[in-house]
Amino acid sequence: MLKKDELKNGNRSAEASLQPSTTASTTTQSPTVDSLGDKLNAINLTSVASSSLPLKRATTAAPTASAIAPIDDFDVNDMDDPLAGFEAQRSGIKDISLKEQFLSPTDDNIESLQTLLAARIREGSGETLFEIGVEEDGTPMKLSDAEYDTALATVKTAAATVGAEVAIMYEKNAGLSTGAPVVPESKDKEDKDANIAVEPSIAPIADVIDQPTYKSSYVMIRKTPKSVEELLELRVAVVGNVSTLLGVLTKGVLDDGRGKARVNLFRHKHEIDSGRTSSVGMEILGFDAKSVPVPTMSHGRNAPWDEICGKAAKVLSFIDLAGHERYLKTTVFGMTGCAPDFVMLMIGSNAGIVGMTKEHLGLSLALGVPVLVVITKIDMCPPNVLENTIKQLTKILKSAGCRKIPMFVKSHEDVVVTAGNFVSDRICPIFQVSNVTGEGLDLLKNFLNILPISQKYNRDDPVEYQITDTFSVPFVGTVVSGVVMNGIVHAGDQLYLGPDGNGAFQMVTVKSIQRKRLNVPLACAGQSASFGLKKIRRSTIRKGMVMLDKETIPPPRGCREFEAEILVLYHSTTIGHKYQAMLHCGAVRQTARVLAMDKPDQILRTGDRATVRFQFLQPAYLKVGARLIFREGRTKGIGKVSKIVA
Repeated sequence: MLKKDELKNGNRSAEASLQPSTTASTTTQSPTVDSLGDKLNAINLTSVASSSLPLKRATTAAPTASAIAPIDDFDVNDMDDPLAGFEAQRSGIKDISLKEQFLSPTDDNIESLQTLLAARIREGSGETLFEIGVEEDGTPMKLSDAEYDTALATVKTAAATVGAEVAIMYEKNAGLSTGAPVVPESKDKEDKDANIAVEPSIAPIADVIDQPTYKSSYVMIRKTPKSVEELLELRVAVVGNVSTLLGVLTKGVLDDGRGKARVNLFRHKHEIDSGRTSSVGMEILGFDAKSVPVPTMSHGRNAPWDEICGKAAKVLSFIDLAGHERYLKTTVFGMTGCAPDFVMLMIGSNAGIVGMTKEHLGLSLALGVPVLVVITKIDMCPPNVLENTIKQLTKILKSAGCRKIPMFVKSHEDVVVTAGNFVSDRICPIFQVSNVTGEGLDLLKNFLNILPISQKYNRDDPVEYQITDTFSVPFVGTVVSGVVMNGIVHAGDQLYLGPDGNGAFQMVTVKSIQRKRLNVPLACAGQSASFGLKKIRRSTIRKGMVMLDKETIPPPRGCREFEAEILVLYHSTTIGHKYQAMLHCGAVRQTARVLAMDKPDQILRTGDRATVRFQFLQPAYLKVGARLIFREGRTKGIGKVSKIVA
């Protein structure tokens, strides 16, 4: 071993023995990419480890440099141990490597793999993104082409035994390929940060041919639903310049640049005349068990919802919200009442970041809903304008108010990596698409197909159903639509409905249930559904009411007064006693008045935090911990319900 004094005395031979090899076939990854990839994996593992579900290994690869914008204010050391509880996932599974299970498809190995896939599918509420070619601890299997084919066939066999289909999302070859760019290692420790600026050289073909390549892939394993009630559902709220893109996604027809694709989505004549959405609309996009989009055209016409859902295994419900400032109240109600799992923010590349874009982004952050951004009209936008729009967007996302990591999705590998890590609220995928040429639409559809099912709903809790709309259907009677927040509702169940004007609840019977315009025997937590009610008038029901389990003890009562911890985002002057504003909390949307606050001077200004007592004009049903938003003109504030008073 060399001593320090030998190096100090200039022993060049000793220094040479410690220098790293600088042959052309040696690769060194950018330090920025390494550190950010570690951060991204740490975010994903910590998010999964903190959940109440059994932990599974994050099936993600190190992201590419083009897919991620670096962030400087993130410290992995501040996070909990990402591997905490890792061994919990192996309970009930034989201690045998996945590679051996893949390449030796004996009955025992198939059974062990079947147990693993069944657990993963159960965790994912009916689907899971699985990586073939990597062990559970992240060790590469180094599968040759023949071994990979055997492993894929084994996975398909095991998936078939649990009633699931396997679809390849992305395949990759590990190792160097001919002519692959190589970044030489730095010869000096002080120059290691300069590796990013070094121009890559091309490895000689002779040095690359002898190097083996290994195959791996990401596959989507999705269970085939036996009936419509088992259909997977995701709700995506779409805000901004949305109608054209939704028309292209859900109708399967490209736009002509003059609004052809959006006409089919409008519900009112004035929307067609102005080209602006003014109400909350709903469109669906289905994927079958093999991750293939369900055709939206049938015999030259738009396929009805029941036909799409009959062929689909997973359905995305797009909540079409208004983008214009005039209809902001309707947009806020759609964001709070329809309980979206994700928000898709649309930005016109030629218009850039406008005022309403910031409003919609702030609304998503206030409600804690993950956001993905779609930049449209890239076919008609000059490159310098598009670059300026991207710079503005990146600056806003990385600001102290957002603290998100922008990830530009430009390949199918980026799609898989981003969707697998989207469980973290820190990540914001960014797509660039054209509704006229179709550029980027395949990446967006693939991303929507891989999006994970939300795990925030509990079927074992007592029933809670939020009413977002009411109808009077001929020969059926009164019908309500909304979202099942907790529990399971069966046709024929008796539930509490309320509160009415006096804060009381009455017992009603659910006569029938429909999901996506199909009759079903039950509706579970997290699903959108419509209930036909017996012997009740539509005039006695209003938006914001709830339906609760009949076994609720004590019997539910509506509240008029409650306390909330709020933050005033903006107000031109001051907020004081008897101040009134429109308050949104879940499906509740009504005027509330300030009765008192914990401020000595009883005054709130922009940026102030306080515990405020509000009073509704009509009784409403609230729960402690629910997020709320209040608005009045340009005044904006957010908060959480901390106490129900009366």
